[in-house]
Amino acid sequence: MEFSHKSVLLDETVDALSIKPDGIYVDCTCGGAGHSSEILKRLSEKGRLIAIDQDPDAIEIIKERIGGDSRVTVVHDNFSNLRKILDSLEIDKVDGVLADLGVSSHQLDTAERGFSFHNEAPLDMRMSQEGMSAADIIATYSQRELTKIFRDYGEEKFAQRIAANIVAYREREEIKTTTALAEIIKEAIPAATRRTGGHPARRVFQALRLEVNGELQRISDTVGDMFSSLNVGGRVAIITFHSLEDRIVKKAFAAFCKGCECPPSCPVCVCGKTPEGELPFKKVLPSEREIEENQRSRSATLRCVERIREKD
Repeated sequence: MEFSHKSVLLDETVDALSIKPDGIYVDCTCGGAGHSSEILKRLSEKGRLIAIDQDPDAIEIIKERIGGDSRVTVVHDNFSNLRKILDSLEIDKVDGVLADLGVSSHQLDTAERGFSFHNEAPLDMRMSQEGMSAADIIATYSQRELTKIFRDYGEEKFAQRIAANIVAYREREEIKTTTALAEIIKEAIPAATRRTGGHPARRVFQALRLEVNGELQRISDTVGDMFSSLNVGGRVAIITFHSLEDRIVKKAFAAFCKGCECPPSCPVCVCGKTPEGELPFKKVLPSEREIEENQRSRSATLRCVERIREKD
């Protein structure tokens, strides 16, 4: 199986983890093993890497590319189960956690996976290849529910018009393919708007992917487990690809770094709260050169937090 994926912010992300040669690291979204391969270069024989992915196609490639390394443990699961995974491996704390929240090039370029509106394919979008598909959502969600996910997850200003067009169309015929849905979306958007701002289906497809895979809820629920699983001096590095994900990560990291909560009028601290984390840097964006070489990196943002003390 071919699994093409160019890792985004490769050196910047692995540098951000500040690898300890004998440390334990987790790649929560191993994919094509790009970041993991670079982590392994910086580990000694005593180091360890836990490579996680929910996509069975990715697991095959991970095993092929790095699975033979004695330092690597390959886990087919969703990163939202991070704490259970570590417990099952009898690992209490780790020295670094990485999560790349983007869709892999393999998933986008494999038409039958249904992530792209450019090629005709079944309307799928399931990263795990299990559970409810995008076609199921389009067929069963009410107009109100569709409007909400298009507006909240896609930030689509024509969400209501698009949802209404989908509901009207599905009363006549089942919506089965990516190209059929893309055309229905296009018809709902004013002609003047269609001529600007990229493909008219982009935001709706993003919203559907997030809904199908529960991505926002999973990162919101799991980022705390990532941080609490760190040794002091360990780091979490997360790459996001749109503002909704980035907002969740930014807010969570800020909470880890928050100290005293006493009101400004209080002359001395009485809450006793001290920050557990600190930010090694604010954020890192891809360089112009990387964007030129890999257009899919253009919306990437890397954030990192380091654990500086145990919870009081």
